[in-house]
Formats: sequence, C-alpha cells, structure tokens
Amino acid sequence: MPIVSNSSPLIALARIQRLDLVPAVLHSILIPPAVAREIEPSIPVLPAWGSVKALSSQRSLPKSRGRLGDGEREAIALAIEIGADAVLIDERAARRVAEQAGLKVIGTLGLLLEAKRAGHVTSIRADLDKLVETSFFLSPQLYDHVLRMAGEHAS
Repeated sequence: MPIVSNSSPLIALARIQRLDLVPAVLHSILIPPAVAREIEPSIPVLPAWGSVKALSSQRSLPKSRGRLGDGEREAIALAIEIGADAVLIDERAARRVAEQAGLKVIGTLGLLLEAKRAGHVTSIRADLDKLVETSFFLSPQLYDHVLRMAGEHAS
C-alpha cells in the first residue's frame, strides 16, 4: 500500500529542494484533494510519484477539537480508508490523531533519517539547516537528537 501524505512535509521538502527524497524513500504517495489544494502554491504540478485520491466518504474524517486542518483530516481519513502503510505528517496534534487511529506516522525528519540510512544522502545536517532557515520549527535539542540518530556529530 502507498503512503498518504499531508501538505506540510511536501511543502517543507519543496522549500529545501529535496522532493527527490520522497520517491527515493517512499516510492509513491497518495494525497487527498485538500492536500493538493494546500501544496499547489509550492508544488504547482504534482510529480509522477504522487497521485490525488478522493475519500469515498466524508464520514471517515476524524473528529477533532478544531485542531486539525482540512488537509490533515483528509490525509488521516484517506490513510485509514485505504489501509495505508503510513501517513507522512508533521504537526503534533495530527500525529497524535493518526497514532490513535493505529496509523504508522512518518515526519519530514523521519524521511530525512531514512534517506540517510538508505544511502540516498551522505549527510542530513545541511538539509536540517535549510529547514530551520525556512521557518520549520526544530528545537536545538531535536536538531541535535536527529543528527545523533543519523550518526552525525551534534553541534
């Protein structure tokens, strides 16, 4: 089964010009229509490794206390509906909802780590630095932790 993606990881990777890592690590992704609308300013044409898939029913959208955006809600619902292997999502509230629904969650940082483990990149430090420069929230502790997980020396 493919991976379903929310907009924020795709936008973050587009900003640092690393969308190439998505097919290298995940092969292909599905996105719901709300995510397609959200990424359009950053990714006007969806690459061949991505496809838009509509939900068969709006009833499957997760209920939340207004903390999830349309893209997050549709991505989680689509992942549940198709029995996806995982959902690519970064926001903490959305990750919690996805995990509570029994989904495996991968984030932008997890994708970078997997790219390093698989040999698609030799270092993730430059990509982490670029993410921080584009306003991607990454605490100094998490930055150091991810570098250690990648086998790179923290700053």
